[in-house]
Amino acid sequence: MSPELTLVVLIIGVALVFDYINGFHDAANSVATIVATRVLTPFQAVLWAAFFNFISAFSFGTGVAKTVGSGFVNLSVVTPYVILAGLMGAIVWNLITWWLGLPSSSTHALLGGYAGAAMARVTALKGFSHSLEAVRMGDLTTGVMGTVLFIVLAPVIGLLLAYALMIMVYWVFQHSSPRTMDYYFRKLQLVSAALFSYAHGTNDAQKTMGIITGVLVTSGYLKDFIVPTWVIFAAHGAIGLGTLSGGWRIIHTMGSKLTRLKPRGGFCAETAAAISVLFATELHMPVSTTHAIAGAIAGVGSINRFKAVRWGIATSILWAWVLTIPAAATISWISFVLLRMIFPNA
Repeated sequence: MSPELTLVVLIIGVALVFDYINGFHDAANSVATIVATRVLTPFQAVLWAAFFNFISAFSFGTGVAKTVGSGFVNLSVVTPYVILAGLMGAIVWNLITWWLGLPSSSTHALLGGYAGAAMARVTALKGFSHSLEAVRMGDLTTGVMGTVLFIVLAPVIGLLLAYALMIMVYWVFQHSSPRTMDYYFRKLQLVSAALFSYAHGTNDAQKTMGIITGVLVTSGYLKDFIVPTWVIFAAHGAIGLGTLSGGWRIIHTMGSKLTRLKPRGGFCAETAAAISVLFATELHMPVSTTHAIAGAIAGVGSINRFKAVRWGIATSILWAWVLTIPAAATISWISFVLLRMIFPNA
C-alpha cells in the first residue's frame, strides 16, 4: 500500500471514529427527553434512536455532505493533512465537552476544526493576513454566513415551535386529566423520539460523508464531488453504533438539569427539534441537533413559568456553544502545525 493510500485510509478511519463519537456524544440529544420522562429505559432508548439514525440513510440525498465537504472551505487549499487536522480538533473538543457533561455541537466542532486547519495551511503558505481565503463566506444559505445564521436560528426555531406545540396541546386536552394526557403522550413520545433520531441521522451522518468524500476528491480517487454509496452506509453505520454506546453524562444535563419534563413536554420538544433539523437538511445546511433540542426543551419549560427553566444550566450550555467553533479551530490549527513539522509538504 502506497503512503498516499495509507494516509487516505487513515483519514477515513478517523472520520468514522468522529462519526461514532458524534453518535455517542449526541445520543443524549435523541433520547434525553424520552429517558427523562421515563417512557423508555436508557438502554431501550438508545436502541430506538440507533435504529432510526441508521434508516435515515435511505432518504434526503447528500446535500448537507456537499455543503460540508466543498461549500464551507475552499477545496483548492485542502489536503488530506488539513482534513486529518480538522478531524483531530473536532474529536478532541467533543471528548472534552463529553467529559465535562456539556452538550456542545459536534457539527460546529467539525466545521470549526475543518476551517481552522484550512486557515492554518493558508497561513503557512501566504501568511496570517490571507488566512480567511481558506473559507467560503457565502450568503444567507451557504458557506460561513449560512452556518452562522443557522447557529442562531436552530435553537430559536426549536424554542418557538415547542412553545407553540405546548399551547396547542393544552388547548386540545384542556378538559383531560393529567393522567389521561400522560397516558397518550407516553405513546406519542415513541413517535416523536423516532422522528428526532431520524432527523439527526439525515443531517449529522452527512457531515462525515462530506469529509470522507472531500479527502477522496483531494487525493484524486474521485473526479467529482459525488458521495459513493459505501460512504453513505459507512457513515450511518458508525453514527448508529455510536448512539448505541450512549452518552449518559450529557443525557443527565439535557434531560433533567435544564428543566423538568413530562411526556407531553418531551413530545413537543422532540417534534419541534425534528422539524427544525429536517428544515435545515432540506436546505442542505449543516445544523446543530444539540442546539435544536436544547432550544426546544427550554421552550417547553418556559410555557408555565419562565423560571421553570434553569437558566444557570442554560448559560453553561450557551458558553459551550460559543466556545465550540473557536476551540475546535484552535486545536486543529495546532494539530496542522504539528503535522506540517513532521510532513513539510502537508
